[in-house]
Amino acid sequence: MRLDKYLADMDFGSRKEVKQLIKNKRVTVNEKVIASDKFQVNEHKDQVTLDGEEIVYQKYFYYMLNKPAEVITATIDDFEATVLDLFSDQDFRSDLFPVGRLDKDTEGLLIITNDGALSHRLLSPKRHVEKEYLVRVQGIMTTVDIENIAKGLKIDKGEICLPAKLIIDQIDEQKNESIVRLVLHEGKFHQVKRMVYALGKEVIYLKRIRMGALALDEHLELGDYRQLTEEEVKLLEGK
Repeated sequence: MRLDKYLADMDFGSRKEVKQLIKNKRVTVNEKVIASDKFQVNEHKDQVTLDGEEIVYQKYFYYMLNKPAEVITATIDDFEATVLDLFSDQDFRSDLFPVGRLDKDTEGLLIITNDGALSHRLLSPKRHVEKEYLVRVQGIMTTVDIENIAKGLKIDKGEICLPAKLIIDQIDEQKNESIVRLVLHEGKFHQVKRMVYALGKEVIYLKRIRMGALALDEHLELGDYRQLTEEEVKLLEGK
């Protein structure tokens, strides 16, 4: 790999900017100053430093974020806070992006990465990756609702949802509320809210708690994030 690509991949600037860093003799490889941006490095064996600080090469980054409400699922916005605004300066990279989206008022599990291939696999309609949501509903969910959702619910605009799974966890008849979990295999626009509305009820609170085999870390506070472990990345990849 060329030295300028190595540095650019590690987000130390554009190819043009890192070429200047190298030209200014600020970069060493195996303790030798390198002034050529075309210099070939082995990203797995060679020791590369910038201004004396070692740079460990990592091609892909994977984060689990517990998204809070009032933050939009986007990389940049001129008016509202985005999920990437939650990242520290140390962890932020210009190539990070969220896998899929959660509505502004929805909380929970969101994967942030720079691995486009993994994102495509997770979002591909052909793969039907499960997504599980914790939902507080205004209204009493019933066994009839379970059956209707399992058959494939017809929502507004005549759309038919794929068969899904509804699990009723709690019923509070005094408050006229239900706590349920909904497992989907697709991602239509506002799907959970539209499905619940089609059943004559309303979503009060919505949180994604699982994507594929990866569950939200219960110790991760709202607005916090952490890197995924190798085992967790394998879970997302279905390995």
